This record gives sequence, C-alpha cells and structure tokens, in this order.
Amino acid sequence: MNKNSTDKDTASENRGVSVGEVTNANVTNEQQPKFPKLFGLAMFIGPFVWLAPAGNVRNTLLPQYFSQIDPSGKVAAIAILASVTSIVAAVSNILFGALSDLTRSKFGKRKPWILFGTLIESGMICLVANLTNMLAIVICWGIVAAAENAVAAAMVAQEADRIAPKWRGTISTLYGLGYTAIQVVAMIAAGFLSNPKLGMYVMAGIGFGMGIIHVLLAKEPSNLDEPRDKFSWSTIWTHFSLPTSGSRDYWLAVLGKLAMVMGGTITNAYMLFVLTDYMKLSQGTTSKTLATFASIQLVLGLVFTAISGPIADKMGRLKLPVALSTAVLGIGQFFPFIAPHVWTLYAMTIMTAIANGVYNAVDGALNLAVLPNKETAGKDMGFINLANTLSQIAGTVVAGLIVTYLGGYRAIFPCAFAISLLGAILIMFIKKVR
Repeated sequence: MNKNSTDKDTASENRGVSVGEVTNANVTNEQQPKFPKLFGLAMFIGPFVWLAPAGNVRNTLLPQYFSQIDPSGKVAAIAILASVTSIVAAVSNILFGALSDLTRSKFGKRKPWILFGTLIESGMICLVANLTNMLAIVICWGIVAAAENAVAAAMVAQEADRIAPKWRGTISTLYGLGYTAIQVVAMIAAGFLSNPKLGMYVMAGIGFGMGIIHVLLAKEPSNLDEPRDKFSWSTIWTHFSLPTSGSRDYWLAVLGKLAMVMGGTITNAYMLFVLTDYMKLSQGTTSKTLATFASIQLVLGLVFTAISGPIADKMGRLKLPVALSTAVLGIGQFFPFIAPHVWTLYAMTIMTAIANGVYNAVDGALNLAVLPNKETAGKDMGFINLANTLSQIAGTVVAGLIVTYLGGYRAIFPCAFAISLLGAILIMFIKKVR
C-alpha cells in the first residue's frame, strides 16, 4: 500500500467513512456508475449453487437415507457427520479463500474454484447416494463439505473484487434474498423422502446447473495481468494468517457477527422443547405453531431483506442498520422470558424476522467494508465465515448448558438477549464505516 493510501485510511479511521467512501475497494464508484445487474443476478442464485444442494442433502435426505440403511446407527452417524462438516468447514473456508486470492488464470481468480468446487460437490453427492457404508459416507461427505465451502469462499470474495462501495448493500441484499429463496429447494428435497437416493441426484443437478449459470452471469475476466506474489514465508504468512495490521474494525465485525449468530442459535436450538416443555403446548399445536413461525420468518425476511440493502446504499450507512438489527433481535428474544405464553414467542418471531431481514441484507456489505487488505479478501472473508460456523456450534452447546444448569428453558432468553446486545455494541464501536 502506498503512502497516500495509508494516509487516507488513517484519516478515514479518525472521522468515520460512509459506504460510498470505503477505501479497500478494487472498483471505485466512478468506475461503476451503473448497477451491475447480471452480477447481481449471479449473486442471487449463489446460495442455490452450494448451500441449497449440500444443506438439503445433509439436513433432510441423508438422515432419511441413514434410517433406511442403518436404523440403529443413524443417530450416531448424523452426529459424526455434523462434527466432520463443522471441522472441514472451519478449515476449508480459510484455506480455499486464501488460495483463490493467490490464483492467476485466464478465467480469473474466483471462477476456477467455483466451477471445480461445484463439480466436486455435485459429483460426490451422487457418489454418496450409491454408498451403504456409514464410514465411507462420512469420509465422502467431508469432501463435499470442503468443496461446498470452497465455492462459498470464492463466491463471496467476488464482491470485494468487482463491486463499487455504493452498490455493495444492494448486492448483499440479493445474496441474502437467495439465502431465503433456497427454501424452495428445501421443499423439493422434502418431496423425495420416500426416495432419498433420487433426491440426492436432483440436488446435485440443481447445484451443478446453478453453478454454470452463476459463472456465466458473473463473467469474471482474466486476471493474468495481476502481479504475482513471490513464494516466501512472508507471502505464506500474509495469505494464511489471522489479519492483524489495520484490522481493529474487522475483528469488531467478526465478534459482532459471532455474538449475533450465537444469540439467535441459543433461542432456536431447543425451540421444539420450548414450545412443549416451557409453553406446555400439545404436539399438534406445536406443529402448527412452528409452521406459522416459519411462514412469518419467510415473508418478513424476504420483505425486509429486499428493502434494506438499497436503503442502506442510498443513505450511505452500513454499521447503523447492522447494529440496530442486532439490538432488535436481542430485544425480541427477551419477550418469552416475561411469561410462558405463546404470544411472547410470536412477538419474538416477528421482531427477529425483521431483524434478520435487515441484517442479512446489509451485514455482507459491512464485512466487505472493514476488510483490512483487499488482496487477501478471500482469506479474510473465510475467517468471518468461520465465526458464523463456530457461533452456531457454540450457541447450541451454550443453550444446552443453560437448560441443564442455569434455570431451564426460561433462562435461555435473557442470555440470548445479553449476547445479542453485546454484538450490537461491538458493531457500534467500528470507526471506519458509518
């Protein structure tokens, strides 16, 4: 980084910058005066490429397949599969993000990883559909998880490479809408419970087809003209280590995300038992209530995701909507602590659906704005994704400890409230972005 750039970063940190002034962008607002519609569409279908096929096979079709091939061992197999997936995701997000940063090819730096990752993910899902040995399935699924996260890491990093700051909120919104829209694929997967093997083929086909469409729409150009880093220990350290220099705001964003996701996970991890054991609802009422909650979350999530990104772009603010949505999430989570009445859960669901919609639309743009080094965007986004994964695991563990040792299901809600508010406070301490 040259001296002028360093001085600009220092001045920005002292006074705070808006989304339109983010200094780590490869593309300036002047260089991209019009919204990149095709790239926006490519990012909308992004979650259909990696998350929709692998997630629905992992969460819906594989458990059903396990129950068919080994009913007595299905519970242990699912637990082992979840552990392997989490470990592989933690490593591969950072590894493949860093490798894509270093890639130079006529196809660009991200496209090869998206294409090869999609091909391997789809192919391994088809292979898993033809295996009957639990150990072999778990091993092969580790490869699926690595490929899945290679695609995710490279895909998200494209925004840092190719999108001007003023459009990042809208692009983040479209990606967030894709996250919500993949519930359509979940419905498709549920239709194959009687034939999970065929369902896995269908999921693999969806992922592969969407992967091809994504790279065609994204149109990543050659990057052979980009400078190549010489192999050295310094290069390895830069591209594979934790960000340190100029990374204060980056780590505040990471910790804020960890707290936000962890708070949400704490309340969701035992929602079924909250309804039956804390709210004392019957099984039939519980089923209908969960379905209603899902509908509320889908509708409000789509609406608030759709409007929040463009509004953030227009206002030139990213930190404030992310912090406010995290705080609203926490406030909503406090309601069920008031009384064991189902209306408190409806209040929580409405508030958290709105909060998640705003958060999903803008958080991605905030993460891009605080990246400490645009040359290591893939690796640094990998650490952010790692925080997301670890917070879900930690949230589930913490929820279990709270229920067991700290007062039962009712104690979940004030703990989630406190953790979420901590996340909002951490985000508000970010200086470089308004």
